[in-house]
Amino acid sequence: MKTVLVSGSFNVLHPGHLRLLRFAKECGNRLIVAVYSDRLAANAAHVHEHLRLEGVQSISWVDEAFLVDEPIIETIARFHPDVVVKGKEHELRFNQELAVLEEYGGQLLFSSGETVFSSLDLIRKEFKDLDVRSISLPHEYLARHAIEPSRLVEVLHKFSQLKVCVVGDLIIDEYITCQPLGMSQEDPTIVVTPVDVVRFIGGAGIVAAHAAGLGASVQYVSVTGKDLVREYALAELSSMGVTARLLVDESRPTTLKQRYRCNGKSMLRVSHLHQGAISLALQKQMLVEIERAMDSADLLVFSDFNYGCLPQPLVEQIISMARNKGVMLAADSQSSSQVGDISRFSGMTLITPTEREARISTRNREDGLVILAEQLRQQASAHNILLKLGEEGLLIHAGNGKVDDWLTDRVDALNSAPKDVAGAGDSLLITSAMTLASGGNIWEAACLGSLAAAVQVGRVGNTPLLVKELIQELG
Repeated sequence: MKTVLVSGSFNVLHPGHLRLLRFAKECGNRLIVAVYSDRLAANAAHVHEHLRLEGVQSISWVDEAFLVDEPIIETIARFHPDVVVKGKEHELRFNQELAVLEEYGGQLLFSSGETVFSSLDLIRKEFKDLDVRSISLPHEYLARHAIEPSRLVEVLHKFSQLKVCVVGDLIIDEYITCQPLGMSQEDPTIVVTPVDVVRFIGGAGIVAAHAAGLGASVQYVSVTGKDLVREYALAELSSMGVTARLLVDESRPTTLKQRYRCNGKSMLRVSHLHQGAISLALQKQMLVEIERAMDSADLLVFSDFNYGCLPQPLVEQIISMARNKGVMLAADSQSSSQVGDISRFSGMTLITPTEREARISTRNREDGLVILAEQLRQQASAHNILLKLGEEGLLIHAGNGKVDDWLTDRVDALNSAPKDVAGAGDSLLITSAMTLASGGNIWEAACLGSLAAAVQVGRVGNTPLLVKELIQELG
């Protein structure tokens, strides 16, 4: 591991500091910052040393920051950093650090960084900030079904009593923010330079993370490659409160989807994946892990992306096992091109296809939405269908317990200014399924699922839902 050291007083952090620290971070794997004590900084210390230290520690590029009350050459002699970085203004001056570095082969670099990096904090805000002003409750829908917001809050509080098992393809979403440089002189190609990289847990992994964020006890079973992306996923899922059982398939990479973005828009997507079915040996291992997770589960959720994690024989064995154990079942199966069939998840309490996925499964290109939903219900032997219609909201096709007596309603999209619609379906699936597992009805499930989707699309990237976010929206 290559360690980089920066030192200074760091009174009021400004763009110059951020540029320097960004440059330093790119020079190695680990950035440590020595902040001069009040005694050492003397007249240069305009802010108390502990406040200056806290400011540096808050910068995401800094791996470790500490106060020093000794000459910096003594700190270098103790830590032996591979690289010491100083501002460009020091390059033509005497630098006492150089002699110490030369003793063990360290390197002294000078830079003031590049101006493009000073806006990184603003860039990253789009991944975190949620503007709740664009979210509204479906008051007419609530009135039609005599649902009070207080009832929905009551259901949300019950989520903490649930034990959930999630099964399906793990995806890591990587957002690479770029700065446009212009047009290539050699050919008509746009030239950009990467500025920042942010990763998120995606696929079935974020479904599990949503469930944990909403309060449930969650176990997640999937298959990954044997690579660094897997290690990232394990650490992130653990930090999110998910017990992850990730089996290794050395014949495939852990699925990584990269999005190159400029000025808040996606320019290019690159997917690193393998879509072949997992081996019979891995299917048997998965079944063992899933059976163990289902021993105490209230709800099992299939989150399928058709990347080979859930071959049909395995799906049928899991369904049979869940029925024998009395575990509620829900499923979503996202289709790529013309591949995918949500109806292969037979007998679910809830399925949540898009209109396109429903038409692919039924091979029905002509009929209206209600007929389409009923055809899919019969084909999949499903109890309830939430048909996702994108910006048009949600169609609910629900049984009331009587043969051939099905009810239909809709919920409008609840976020009028979505930032990133990619995570809407995952949040809808898990929130609606958990509502049903907590004793809510399908109308309450559709409302809470739609509200969860509205919150999720209000920010860029997959950030796990929190139950307090939904309660806040309910007032």
